[in-house]
Amino acid sequence: QGQLVESGGGLVQPGGSLRLSCTASGDIYLWDMAWYRKTPGKEREMVAHITPRGGTMYIDSVKGRFTISRDDVRKTVILQMINLTPEDTAVYYCFAHRPTTGVERWGQGTQVTVSL
Repeated sequence: QGQLVESGGGLVQPGGSLRLSCTASGDIYLWDMAWYRKTPGKEREMVAHITPRGGTMYIDSVKGRFTISRDDVRKTVILQMINLTPEDTAVYYCFAHRPTTGVERWGQGTQVTVSL
């Protein structure tokens, strides 16, 4: 599965949108994929998760605003975020987990800042 590289972070005003991408250097079709976020002073939390079959899960605070999707051919996982609030400000990390082996991978993170 190899490396995970995130992109798409940046500065956006409240109510705005961002699209985060996570591209893997290897195949991801057998891997659970997720996006986590970390803010100073808080534990890293899982924001959204998608299984190899496309089943999704979200934390309550982003339901209806964030959408996770995957394209196994392009080895990419997307987090589409709309109606962003300052509370969404964090470093967002892509995470991969292969259930059959327990192997995990993390991306380097991408900063999302929601501010006027």
